Amino acid sequence: GDAEGRLGVPSTDNKKKIVVDFSSPNIAKEMHVGHLRSTIIGDTLSNLLTFAGHDVLRLNHVGDWGTQFGMLVEHLRDEFPAALSTETSKNVDLGDLVTLYKAAKKRFDVDEEFKTRSREGVVKLQAGDEEALAAWESLCAASRVEYQKIYDTLNIAGLNERGESFYNPYLAGVIEDLEGQGLAVQSEGATVVFLDGYVGRDGSPLPMLVRKSDGGFNYATTDMAAIRHRVQLDAEEGGEAADRVLYVTDAGQSQHFEMVFAAADKAGFVTGDASLEHVPFGLVQGEDGKKFATRSGDTVKLKDLLDEAVRIAGEDIKSRLSDDEEEGELTEALEEVARTVGIGAVKYADLSMNRESNYKFSYGRMLSLNGNTAPYMLYAYARICGIVRKATGQPEGKGVVWPEAAPEILITHDSEKQLIRNLVKLPDILSEVESELYPNRLCDYLFETSQKFNQFYENCPVNNAETPELKASRLSLCTVSA
Repeated sequence: GDAEGRLGVPSTDNKKKIVVDFSSPNIAKEMHVGHLRSTIIGDTLSNLLTFAGHDVLRLNHVGDWGTQFGMLVEHLRDEFPAALSTETSKNVDLGDLVTLYKAAKKRFDVDEEFKTRSREGVVKLQAGDEEALAAWESLCAASRVEYQKIYDTLNIAGLNERGESFYNPYLAGVIEDLEGQGLAVQSEGATVVFLDGYVGRDGSPLPMLVRKSDGGFNYATTDMAAIRHRVQLDAEEGGEAADRVLYVTDAGQSQHFEMVFAAADKAGFVTGDASLEHVPFGLVQGEDGKKFATRSGDTVKLKDLLDEAVRIAGEDIKSRLSDDEEEGELTEALEEVARTVGIGAVKYADLSMNRESNYKFSYGRMLSLNGNTAPYMLYAYARICGIVRKATGQPEGKGVVWPEAAPEILITHDSEKQLIRNLVKLPDILSEVESELYPNRLCDYLFETSQKFNQFYENCPVNNAETPELKASRLSLCTVSA
């Protein structure tokens, strides 16, 4: 290893500004399994690109704008009037936001007067009405508290919230620009962009809508404004001037992004060598291959899903303890282990799959000690820590102090050679993931390394090596593997 813990992997000499757009839950709605995949994959790619030496900006493009807010704000006007005044809006306890959303939606579906008010509410909010904005802000603040809990559990840090509302001031300019270039045209009262090669089911050209007939904007407009802000505008203009922008969203949005990217390119929003890349992922399914849901058919709450993984990991630890210990609660240290294993298993199961394939969610498989799983990798790591502690006389229960590198590496057995050959591939694997964005390549590599290490360990004693030089050499291999 080296002093920075980089294992000799050099930082890139071609440093880029990279924006990674991931997670992006909707305000006042619960995060679902799709957001979980986006969050895990986006965070891992961001970490890897940061490690490679790039300047990475993690953006949470939350759904904090749109027609549903008219309905929610009007519902708050009736049920939580304090939310409409700027002084008190931040401190209103809105209770369970999901229940609130359902109640508002129910009224919207049956009550015509409420429906009309909701539609007018959207216009007020978009026009910057003070009461409407205060109510909107209280919804956003309450949602933030909820999704922050999930981020804390998953250990996600450095994610900057920049919701759809951020791009409002830029929307009209996008339309003006598109019209000015003759790219946006009127069609059935709406403003659309026709792109080559996109046709509907009946073979007629498929337009991309950028302004609805009632003058409202939609996702495509916001995404075009975001591209402009992230790529075309530089820091002086308040933008990001990024070289690469990654969008980690489900595969169902592939065509949307293809069209938006094509339109942005045509309009000249994508400057220089900047690249826009959609990083799609498949659906999460139940073990039966159908939609992932609870027994009663409801969507699974992310918090419950993560708690369940930790609970099962805890039960597993209990079952390995002696009979006297098994009865009681887990100690704090073992609870920490259960958390690490449970949450690690959920993350690793997601990352070890090819992200484009649909993924069958199975606690049994992800928490198994066999196969390419987090428990297997954690166990392999713990075992190496144990070998090194024993060799260097370090006590249990404290972090390992890794030994200095051996002056030379001696190869006396084929399994050593195989392990070394595998270890030196790390930089290539990292640069492959950096360009192609498939984290499962890294997981496969780690699993292979772990297997090669096991073969080495079976054939080459470390603590009882024949000579001190050989012991030092093998300890270095242990350290690098860990």
